[in-house]
Amino acid sequence: MTFANKMAASAGAAGLALFAALPAWAQEAAAEAAPVVDKGDTAWMMTATVLVLAMILPGLALFYGGLTRTKNMLSTMTQIGAAACLAMIVWVCYGYGLAFGPEGNAFFAWGKFFLAGVTPDSLADTFSDGFKLPEYVFISFQMTFAAITLALVLGATVERMKFAAVMVFGLVWLTIVYFPIAHMVWATGGLFFEMGALDFAGGTVVHINAGVSALVAAIILGKRIGYQKEIMAPHALTLTMVGTGLLWVGWFGFNAGSALEANGSAALAMINTFVATASAGLAWMLAEKVGGHKPSALGFCSGIIAGLVAVTPAAGNSGPFGAILLGAVASVVCFYMVTVLKPKLGYDDSLDAFGIHGIGGIVGAIGTGIVYAPSLGGPGGEDFAIGPQLVTQVSAVAATIVWAAIGTAIAIYAAKALTGLRVSAEVEREGLDLGEHGERAYNY
Repeated sequence: MTFANKMAASAGAAGLALFAALPAWAQEAAAEAAPVVDKGDTAWMMTATVLVLAMILPGLALFYGGLTRTKNMLSTMTQIGAAACLAMIVWVCYGYGLAFGPEGNAFFAWGKFFLAGVTPDSLADTFSDGFKLPEYVFISFQMTFAAITLALVLGATVERMKFAAVMVFGLVWLTIVYFPIAHMVWATGGLFFEMGALDFAGGTVVHINAGVSALVAAIILGKRIGYQKEIMAPHALTLTMVGTGLLWVGWFGFNAGSALEANGSAALAMINTFVATASAGLAWMLAEKVGGHKPSALGFCSGIIAGLVAVTPAAGNSGPFGAILLGAVASVVCFYMVTVLKPKLGYDDSLDAFGIHGIGGIVGAIGTGIVYAPSLGGPGGEDFAIGPQLVTQVSAVAATIVWAAIGTAIAIYAAKALTGLRVSAEVEREGLDLGEHGERAYNY
């Protein structure tokens, strides 16, 4: 073989070697560009999901249950637990698809019904480029939000609504109210999402939605027998206090978990969930004192929930001192709504779902447009302007109120047509524990 031929053969061999190596380079580059599933983020989000479940059972069940009369304790807890279970089943059947499906418009999505195409390898987006979550974790996290929102509505209707009516109402309400609003706020392409509305963890989706729905349902359902004529004091404030504590603990999953990662945004949501809530609990008791009453345990619990509600949309959208102010303001406004306006208006929102969740959610959602400003310690950019953001926030709040009110009216009348809606006067006087479930909470 001549020298030229040898050189040609060597060059050919080198070329073949380079060609053979190209797929390895390509695989390396692809691996570098592949989305990263961080085990720490995944573990945190699984924990946050379980924390939100603790908000429902036992948190909300004890909080609401303690506020009712003895004869309705089990009924209240059973309605909350069953409604949450219903929401979970509906969520995996079609709720996730309507809220976060691959196809959609400004009002709802579609696709992935019955979780079609979702596997343990499926990934969901976070707020950081290149970082993902296992889709099952995201589905589960959002599922708990749907469950607690439906359960919150029932605070306005306890002690007089049939169990069967709760189930029918829940099915219709989730479908035409919760799922579309969740899509509008949190899904790419959703109406409020594209408007730039700030809602970190569900001020509109959960609290305004549930609060307004609670008010509409309570008005259509009618007042309890003896309302404003008989004393209807909470039967176990100790249980309500325990429920309050569990709600506060679980709310860290609700708020900090909404960062979708274990990062600085989650840390900001965490400290805000501490300080806004603390501020609100103290502010409610101070308002009681100023109003000529003794600072009460019930007032403390109510203030804690008002603060948690108000900081929900602002959790990652405010500095700590903005959160303190927001919690205090919301608490005082909710106190006035519950103790002054509600008795004057005469509607029977049994456990003040509207007075705290609805009003607190409105104050929090609108206030988020203010505390987001960097001049107030918020995380907004230097070009952030409060005025335009407030317009966006108010627009999202108003649209949520209208959508929730209309959808709830449809759902409650559907339940009335199918079940009769309300228990008989005899069952209401006897108590729903025995009348609806054949049990007593206390046998002594």
